[in-house]
Amino acid sequence: MASNIPAASAVLWNPSADEHDPISARTYGFWLYLIGDALLFCGVFASYAVLDNPVNAAGGPLTAQVINAPHGLLQTFIILASVLAYSLGTVSLKTGNQAGVRLGIIAALLLGAAFLYISGSDLLALAAQGDGPTRSAFLSVFFTLLLTHGLHMVFGILWMLVMLVQVSVLGFTKDVVGRLLNLRLFWQFQATMWVCVYFYVYLLGGSR
Repeated sequence: MASNIPAASAVLWNPSADEHDPISARTYGFWLYLIGDALLFCGVFASYAVLDNPVNAAGGPLTAQVINAPHGLLQTFIILASVLAYSLGTVSLKTGNQAGVRLGIIAALLLGAAFLYISGSDLLALAAQGDGPTRSAFLSVFFTLLLTHGLHMVFGILWMLVMLVQVSVLGFTKDVVGRLLNLRLFWQFQATMWVCVYFYVYLLGGSR
């Protein structure tokens, strides 16, 4: 089918192409953005390390009392499955299979939404019992860390919705392919950050 053939303007994984590869250039630029984003997370993690102690809990709960360990493990499996689904979808770019790309994006999107639902439910439950971000400095940074990651996930899901439309309407142009690859980097980065959150907050913090 014609819809399954990459657009003529897109050079997909062709090392012998003579023309300048704008997709690689944009991917490099997006890596620079991710470095800045990593520094943002580093700052939040550093603040968490400083405030995660009884002095800054103001008589309130610490990590072991506010985390839901089973939910944290489930979220880890969900976000890793979401990354796998999206990555498998982008493999279809090599054959120009629009249906395969769309299927991968939809699966990743639904898994990402499930992740956000669990995370949001846990934070709302904490706030409802009086352990919201205004309770103590520790809870402020705890909510900030999880909400910073969650906000990135929300933007990733919105980006996926946009790409579903662009793949269907525009096909695999250079711009669309570049955005798909950058979105894969972004989504993998969110999974990496969550693994750091799970290890530092749920495993180390929960064991204290």
